Amino acid sequence: MHNDLTKKDIQLMQQELDHRRIVLRPQLLEQVKIARGFGDLSENFEYKAAKQEKNANERRIRYLENMIRTAHIISEDAGGAQGGVGLYDRVTVYLPEDNETESYQIVTTMRQDALHGLISRESPVGKALLGRKVGDIVHIQVDESFGYDMVIRAIEKLEDDGSIPLNRF
Repeated sequence: MHNDLTKKDIQLMQQELDHRRIVLRPQLLEQVKIARGFGDLSENFEYKAAKQEKNANERRIRYLENMIRTAHIISEDAGGAQGGVGLYDRVTVYLPEDNETESYQIVTTMRQDALHGLISRESPVGKALLGRKVGDIVHIQVDESFGYDMVIRAIEKLEDDGSIPLNRF
């Protein structure tokens, strides 16, 4: 299994990984050591909290290492040839069924945040929008029994400026 990621995604993950290994790991180990000195470990909340934080950091390190190791590098203009919707583009769509207009930005899986309009290029909506043009009617099939249409109203061509943060767990 692999995730389609850009070189910028890999760079941001490597920066976070370096920070977690070089800066956070020693700090968290020191916190555990200090908390251990507070007495009985079975009733020592500070020790338990420090261990949990240290373990969370180690999980994130393993996650980032795995993401980098299994990544499939894609071009940042993936899907956007000939003026169609591409990676990092903001797309305004009209949903006729709901009589609503929504705006999405197409991003990689490491940066998706649906609550803020950042949808993965690998999601059903992202897949359906990639490469499409203004005026196209796109059908999104959610599951076997439900689907809906959307009309592309506008495409704003954007680039990755690094301002979209990486996902947390």
